[in-house]
Amino acid sequence: MLSSPLHDYQDDLDAIAAIPAVPSILEVICRTTGMGFAAIARVTNERWICCAVKDDIAFGLKPGGELKVETTICNEIRASRQLVVIDHVAEDRVFHSHPTPAMYGFQSYISQPIILPDGSFFGTLCAIDPRPHALTAPTVLGMFKSFADLIAFYLDTHFKLMASEKENARLHEQFRAGLGHDMRNTLAAMEAGTRLLQKTALDARSALIVTEMQTSTQKLSRQIADAML
Repeated sequence: MLSSPLHDYQDDLDAIAAIPAVPSILEVICRTTGMGFAAIARVTNERWICCAVKDDIAFGLKPGGELKVETTICNEIRASRQLVVIDHVAEDRVFHSHPTPAMYGFQSYISQPIILPDGSFFGTLCAIDPRPHALTAPTVLGMFKSFADLIAFYLDTHFKLMASEKENARLHEQFRAGLGHDMRNTLAAMEAGTRLLQKTALDARSALIVTEMQTSTQKLSRQIADAML
């Protein structure tokens, strides 16, 4: 049922791991609802990936683990972007015959979509348990919505900082490359000039100056080469 931890989507895993409130959020969800499993999942049209988890029912899923996305209700939530709440699968008129609860062995389920400020769908904040639980109380629904919004805010901030750092790094590398190119051209011209001067008749002082210029140019050229590594 579960696969080995993934190495894809590492930025998403790192982003969730960087949110200091995540362990407390999952703990509060389990304590408040009585559910034994709570998780934050990255959900795309191709994958369902666990980013963070509290597992007290030995479900066996760890951060980086994957479920087949087509077997999850979260996949349907990705399409609808609507909260799904099931107090008791066996008594639910919509989900009593749904294959997912039987496949994963749960009777209660709640999953809130995590929507980033730009409107993009990240995944879900979800919880399951093999026993039925009362989940439709306004306090529970409000808690899930607030936690999902908080996670979305943290993710948005994290991704913007990452993008800014990557852009700064790109600009810095572009500057280094341009500077190195310009300086190499200048030094090449200086070296050619000093070689030409050495072939002309110079007095002793001028010859010494040209030699020093050539030595300095060669030294600077090596320093630039080392700096560009």
